[in-house]
Amino acid sequence: MNEAASSTPPSKGKAPAIARAVAILRLLGRSEKPLGVQAIARELELVPSTCLYVLRALVEEQLVAVDPNSKLYRLDAGVLSLARGWLKQDRFADIVQPELDLLAQQSGVSTMAVQIVGLDHIIVIGTAQGSASFQLSAHIGSRFPALISATGRCIAAFADVSVASLQERFSELRWDNPPTFEQWLTQIGETRTRGFAVDDGFYMAGATVLAAPVFSQPGSAPGHALVALGMEGNVRDAGVDMIGEALRKSAAVLSSRLESTGG
Repeated sequence: MNEAASSTPPSKGKAPAIARAVAILRLLGRSEKPLGVQAIARELELVPSTCLYVLRALVEEQLVAVDPNSKLYRLDAGVLSLARGWLKQDRFADIVQPELDLLAQQSGVSTMAVQIVGLDHIIVIGTAQGSASFQLSAHIGSRFPALISATGRCIAAFADVSVASLQERFSELRWDNPPTFEQWLTQIGETRTRGFAVDDGFYMAGATVLAAPVFSQPGSAPGHALVALGMEGNVRDAGVDMIGEALRKSAAVLSSRLESTGG
């Protein structure tokens, strides 16, 4: 399961220095090997001297490390401290893992928990592997466009978004087998009715993805979602409706727990 956008220049809507630092951290996090200043600057469309200035600041904060001989940069252990702090503070991350493990065990396919960041993107914050011989999954920290696949249908179904806004964002999504906008709207309506969404080979050919929304407050847009994904045959054997209902029930349990503790 690949991220839809492998690399993007820093957003012009943010404070420039922060946007550049975040873009560099994300790029180094995606890269399978350390990168030099020129490679980072070229990938992110930065001036090399500016890129070097930001890298030095990140090294000083121990978020990035540099090899003194090769002058190549990689993430440093400081990012783990930030992640550990977030895990301690995030109520959902604390309670979701047992549900993911149980769902994966019962269905045999991979399960994930994602955090929803408005209509911009979703971030994987938890995973569990099923027993199927061939597994689809995503790494914790992976980012995807918010409205893509089954999770996107959940977001669109339960968020207060106009059809015009949905259509504009839909035109930017990338699918293996894209539905028409009218098909997608129909699927969103079905999601609203049954409480879970199904993407059967639209996002990834040969794969089925299901998702159910998790709410932290009654009447609010979903802040998280539970996801199950696997090869079409594995999901069909386990039962699409069975997995969808299991996701919906687990999501409802988690929503109640979040609502009772104020999120």
